[in-house]
Amino acid sequence: MQNIPDEHQDIRDAMRELCRQYPDEYFRKIDAEEAYPEAFVDALIGAGWLAAMIPEEYGGSGLGLTEASVIMEEINRCGGNAGAVHGQMYNMGTLLRNGSEAQKRKYLPRIAAGKLRIQSMAVTEPTTGTDTTKIKTVAVKIGDRYVVNGQKVWISRVQHSDLMILLARTTPLAEVKKKSEGMSIFIVDLREAVGHGLTVRPIPNLVNHETNELFFDNLEIPAENLIGEAGRGFKYILDGLNAERTLIAAECIGDGYWFIERAVRYANERIVFDRPIGRNQGVQFPITDAYIEVEAANLMRFRACSLYDAGQPAGAQANMAKYLAAKASWEAANVCMQTHGGFGFANEYDIERKFRETRLYQVAPISTNLIFAYIAEHVLGLPRSF
Repeated sequence: MQNIPDEHQDIRDAMRELCRQYPDEYFRKIDAEEAYPEAFVDALIGAGWLAAMIPEEYGGSGLGLTEASVIMEEINRCGGNAGAVHGQMYNMGTLLRNGSEAQKRKYLPRIAAGKLRIQSMAVTEPTTGTDTTKIKTVAVKIGDRYVVNGQKVWISRVQHSDLMILLARTTPLAEVKKKSEGMSIFIVDLREAVGHGLTVRPIPNLVNHETNELFFDNLEIPAENLIGEAGRGFKYILDGLNAERTLIAAECIGDGYWFIERAVRYANERIVFDRPIGRNQGVQFPITDAYIEVEAANLMRFRACSLYDAGQPAGAQANMAKYLAAKASWEAANVCMQTHGGFGFANEYDIERKFRETRLYQVAPISTNLIFAYIAEHVLGLPRSF
């Protein structure tokens, strides 16, 4: 497959060199053991890749979402799963854009140095799902502390993070003028919280993705851990969600290219009826179609990144990038599986592992139907559907 160098080729080359040290066998073993790729994550941190978006004054590289997305893309394109680390990119951005100078000085240098991880964000709840304004987790201020009670679900990487961003309601829904008001975000020190008001219960799931239910029972958080102004947390979270969706789009693009490269290689090598199966248009055309879809999604990914990095509204582009890329990667996954036939189901080919991993993004971090609803209302001007 043709690879055309771009302006991020230095990042790509460096990432590929690092990823070569963690080949398919490494991630296959991690998946089989339902383990966390600790050695790989340590290597990323040691090389400074997870501090890409932290400004230089705080010890980071001072890069933008564009470069961060290339880093995530290359992890998946090389056969890994950036889901183990992507939380650090967008969670750190929430702190960077909305935190106080004191908070930035306290946390960012240690995050950049790899002494702290901020891999988790707790927003979703069992009874509300994407209807975030109806969250029931509450934080009540008592003196110099907030006391938190409630429940969260599908909260990832808690057991491999030191810090977590938490969204909780600080003003009852009935007392606010707009339902998006009255929520606040906090930094939770997981090292102090777990076992002292916070209980973590792992959720076994389809892919090797560490995710959990969280139970808050009078968890105390210092008031100084409030990020930004009380009551404006929903607005702050939206910024982070746009970054998250764009990074997920990049990961799907990495997956898409991985599937296409594997399909092309196998179609050229597999001989049936004395000819490579790739000579048949019935094999060629689906692979070609998948490649075109990935290339198109890639353009929207970079459009979303450029708007975000320029400080411009990027909600529509972030959502469209996520939709297009998730769709393209899933189509590429199916094409790759079909091209390989029965061998695609064998663990040693890694297709079934990546197949499971990329399927997640049809659902998370936001489902396809909700993206449609957002674009219909906010871009096309159609009536709100919910």
